[in-house]
Amino acid sequence: MVTSDEGDGDVQPLWLSDEPATVELWTRMHAEHTRSGLWPLLLDSLDPSNGEFRPWGSGEIFPEQMSSPASHDSAGLLAQWWATYTAVGEDDDMLDTDRRLAVTAPFGQTWPGPTPSRETATNPDHLAAEYAQAFLADHPQTRLGLVAAASGAEALAAVGWSGPCNYDNDTAKFSAVVRDWEHRFGARVIVVGFSTLRLSVAAPPVDEHEALLVAAEHFAFCPDNIWQGRRPYTLAAYAERIAGAHQWDFWWD
Repeated sequence: MVTSDEGDGDVQPLWLSDEPATVELWTRMHAEHTRSGLWPLLLDSLDPSNGEFRPWGSGEIFPEQMSSPASHDSAGLLAQWWATYTAVGEDDDMLDTDRRLAVTAPFGQTWPGPTPSRETATNPDHLAAEYAQAFLADHPQTRLGLVAAASGAEALAAVGWSGPCNYDNDTAKFSAVVRDWEHRFGARVIVVGFSTLRLSVAAPPVDEHEALLVAAEHFAFCPDNIWQGRRPYTLAAYAERIAGAHQWDFWWD
């Protein structure tokens, strides 16, 4: 068990494997999570070579700081974050008004609202298993974590992950959005790193309009995906990359 750094050190929200994860173990724990009450996460490290396996092995997890995902409204959070990140301030020395609005064109500062749900013939859990297998093949140092939670979204808050802490210290808010994506897009939390999150997605956007709406949600959720992602740094370019993609990756600076 991993003990949290916070409080008196008695909080143990995570079981962390000593050895690298195997797809067989992840698949078995994923299939048994309803009975066991434990959700399996593939855990990545900030720097696997230093021996600490941060943040998991070093105890840099803070479950007691997190609220409940159920206490937050996904649509309201996304709209609030959008308004914050698209605001144009007089003291903004990074981008002038025209360039900042161009990043989120065609919406500019207007929040377009959440993307409608999509039906899919793809089984979300089968897709999750395929993604887990592919990721482990390319990242053999990944370890397995087990968290007492009903879903991957809830596990992010339950384990006290603080990846988006430069934007908000309460990961339950991000969990609420991911939980909504689980329902609307068949998303599943697969890999969690120091400040990274990887999801499999059974029902991704398939046309330009849907992709732009999803891209807007991603910008509100994790603006660094666009601000510090691949060039050009625009919502439209990002939307092209996620159209039809069954994997969503996020990174917070």
